[in-house]
Amino acid sequence: MSILINKDSRVVTQGITGKTGMFHTHHSIAYANGESCYVAGVTPKKGGQVVEGVPVYDSVAEARAATNCNVSVIYVPPPFAAAAIDEAVDAGIEVVICITEGIPVKDMVLTRDRMQGSSTILIGPNCPGVITPEEIKIGIMPGYIHRKGRIGVVSRSGTLTYEVVDQLTKLGLGQSTCVGIGGDPVNGLKHLDVLKMFNDDPDTDGVVMCGEIGGTDEEVCAAWIADNMSKPVVGFIAGVTAPPGKRMGHAEAIISGGKGTADEKIGALEAAGVSVTRNPSDMGKLMQEAMQK
Repeated sequence: MSILINKDSRVVTQGITGKTGMFHTHHSIAYANGESCYVAGVTPKKGGQVVEGVPVYDSVAEARAATNCNVSVIYVPPPFAAAAIDEAVDAGIEVVICITEGIPVKDMVLTRDRMQGSSTILIGPNCPGVITPEEIKIGIMPGYIHRKGRIGVVSRSGTLTYEVVDQLTKLGLGQSTCVGIGGDPVNGLKHLDVLKMFNDDPDTDGVVMCGEIGGTDEEVCAAWIADNMSKPVVGFIAGVTAPPGKRMGHAEAIISGGKGTADEKIGALEAAGVSVTRNPSDMGKLMQEAMQK
């Protein structure tokens, strides 16, 4: 078992005929069960084409009716990406993974509002995607560094996700599912949502959580972990040296009003029993130690 996606997922790629969509679809199909998992592509007015062996449709609704796809990955340019999310939600897609970076905040505010009451799970935007190692890869992460195992990974940062995975793999600790939730201020799943999924997943024994300065997601997680988490959690907060008021990389990574500092987040997580490291090169080692306790 895993969370969010597995070898039985049926994926539609929105924006499949674009350069980015085509490139990453090619590599995702080549990974594990990709050939059977990627069943459709969507680009308006390009229906009838075949890309990487995948039939292209004019709309998500049309693709869903023809292929029964239940997961969407979005590589649509920023001005149109929020509308692509809306289209997938309206078509009844269960999990929508939006890779696109640079979507206007106003567009995402409207999209999140439209999603009220929907059962669709949104991951991203501005995220690397989701991978269940040796089963299915959806997104832009390098598949070869992953190994099947029992450690869940959740991170705002794509690069940090890869760093954690590489360390875990080299230590002989495989991953159950790795989730990049993205760094935009208005997005889908938060750390807490993914932690709850991992806590309920019988095939996940521990979790590595990578956060960063800005917002209060990690503090909210700490409060929940203290009372509910039954598995060991290792944490890392990026941005320890960031000066207040300076935005660091991600749109959400800004310290404002004394909230969202690295020290505040680290303190809250440690108080909740999370093993936190200030050195990113120790994340895997800390997880290994936590699993041996």
